[in-house]
Amino acid sequence: MTDGAVHLEAIDLDQLAAKLGMPIYAYSSAAIVESYRSFATAVGEDVSICFAVKANGNLTILTQLAKLGCGMDIVSGGELERALAAGVSPLRIIFSGVGKTREEITQALDAGIHQFNVESASELDLIADVATGRSVRAPVALRVNPDVDALTHDKISTGRKGDKFGIDLDHAYELYARAAATASLNPVGLAVHIGSQIMDLEPYRRAYTRIAKLAQQLRAGGYPVRRLDLGGGLGISYGHATPPSLDSYASVIRDTVGGLCAELAVEPGRRLIGEAGILLAQVLHIKPTHDADIVVIDAAMNDLARPALYGSLHPVTMLRPRPGPARPCRIVGPVCESADAFGLYTHLPALLPGDRIAFLYAGAYGAAMASTYNARPLVPEVLVDGSRYAIIRRRQTVAEMMALEADPRWRDMKLSDRSDLGAISA
Repeated sequence: MTDGAVHLEAIDLDQLAAKLGMPIYAYSSAAIVESYRSFATAVGEDVSICFAVKANGNLTILTQLAKLGCGMDIVSGGELERALAAGVSPLRIIFSGVGKTREEITQALDAGIHQFNVESASELDLIADVATGRSVRAPVALRVNPDVDALTHDKISTGRKGDKFGIDLDHAYELYARAAATASLNPVGLAVHIGSQIMDLEPYRRAYTRIAKLAQQLRAGGYPVRRLDLGGGLGISYGHATPPSLDSYASVIRDTVGGLCAELAVEPGRRLIGEAGILLAQVLHIKPTHDADIVVIDAAMNDLARPALYGSLHPVTMLRPRPGPARPCRIVGPVCESADAFGLYTHLPALLPGDRIAFLYAGAYGAAMASTYNARPLVPEVLVDGSRYAIIRRRQTVAEMMALEADPRWRDMKLSDRSDLGAISA
């Protein structure tokens, strides 16, 4: 902050917002580079870093990470296309996710990815079938559900018994043996991921210890376990708590699996990009109430879904702070949903129409989760580098949205004619 103005690197954000319009996402290139390098230094060169693309799939950001040497953790065929377009080697791509389709598996096999993280016996059979048809061996790692509570929000916990993710720990040995006996499969190791926004390292320690024990059991049974994918989920502060240090996280890795002589990978998403991004918005209307002003802004839950989905509270600052007593306010968006609310803020002066504000730590699961609900176009994204900026996703128009729905063609449904099955993508 200089002379009362909020800056992202050397750029005055109030001036940027006035120039480009709002809402808008902006990211710091330097912050992304620093986050990656700090993570890489902490875990060491023996641990591969695969960015969780679901956190932020912008092509320019993926390209920047790829140039730093980062691999990618993907969960869809679309994310695979993005990773490849960003210049990521297929040999640095891991395909996670519980619902891989035949088409996605085919796409990934043809690309020659590093491995599939398999989440069920059914998925294992499907990968084997597709690989057989293409005369290749599919590299697979079993994602194990270790039955560990990550002590995070219920909706982003993924490693407890009963969660939809992973293979029950008690069944993993048997399924690994089955994979080893299948000619079209190449079982390479194990994977685990217990959740997101994790602020306590003890769940990692428990999960990694259980995976290490399973790896030792499999090796004792004569099955090779060359790789361990340790997942991601390490949290950031959002201004409310102190996250675990990277060095402490790296120590947990060394203490639990460091002696197994396996290739190690981690899948950070939020920790690499979360603090690098902000969402800029403008105040539209003020509705005074007895206890707090209702402040209506031009950004909404379709632009930043985390508050509506998880009750998350992003820190807010004015782009041109001004003195004055604090007045509590509830910041809300224009979408016709009561869930379109960003939270109660008690530190800001009385806001006025036209004021510009920034939601901090919005780089992860912000633009990536955005939608066009209420026919609201996707907002632009900007990358800042020192005193320059680049628009890395231009502002969508309503006309572009409607173009996808234009010129409907009626077709007769004939059970014997399957020629129109591809029409929805035409």
